[in-house]
Amino acid sequence: MSDIAFDGVTKVFRRDGKDFLTLDAVSFGVREREFVTIVGPSGCGKTTCLRMAAGLEFPTGGAVRVGGRDVAGPGPDRAVVFQQFALFPWKTVTENIEFGLRAKGMPAEERAPRVARHIALMGLQGYESAFPHQLSGGMQQRVAIARSYVLDPDVLLMDEPFGALDAQTRTVMQEELIKLSRVNPRTVLFITHAVDEAVYLADRVVVMTRRPGRIGEIIDVAAVRRAEGWDKYERIEDVMDQESFVHLRTRIWRLLREQQAPNDH
Repeated sequence: MSDIAFDGVTKVFRRDGKDFLTLDAVSFGVREREFVTIVGPSGCGKTTCLRMAAGLEFPTGGAVRVGGRDVAGPGPDRAVVFQQFALFPWKTVTENIEFGLRAKGMPAEERAPRVARHIALMGLQGYESAFPHQLSGGMQQRVAIARSYVLDPDVLLMDEPFGALDAQTRTVMQEELIKLSRVNPRTVLFITHAVDEAVYLADRVVVMTRRPGRIGEIIDVAAVRRAEGWDKYERIEDVMDQESFVHLRTRIWRLLREQQAPNDH
């Protein structure tokens, strides 16, 4: 079981002697092998939610559970992909991807086929011996994703992983992630500021309010995807041209616009 549950989660940060309520009674879940995206205004606590699921932050009140157990810290059942690629610059593509497997003590004869499979899945063939500085930003992020997937985690936590990429590369990476999630499905919690990205990738979209972050609405995208047959389209632009996609995107934009602070206008 690899579901994620946020149960009445509150988070207070203390800065300069003052308490700041970041999350207020947040409750939602990510079902096993479900892809959930979170959108919301800056500062609403999206990344804080992900960090709590990763065991890098802890709630002030309420509980965060993965697989039915309270999260007490990082664990091998969860892998995190950040916006910054965080690759080891002195290691090759192969060495970066196999790093976690080496740390777990997996023998070389077991590591090699697993690493080769994920290199192929992410379209990195021919770059096995390349160093990060020899790769484009998109290829570096492919390495980072492969490094997470190769560990075979139950849960994948992604914090704006495509945020630093140019628009064209970002589109390609979104398409690749969809293909990978079909071949090798995982329980995914994905943070993004991009509404198009949130709708394209998600089974459900969690829309948060401005700080203190609360759950504004949860949008079921998977039901629309199935009913409208989005999966028959290979290119993201073909999906985004669908009236049903435009309707969901507009609905979420309106929810987010309602959350703008007065001085944001």
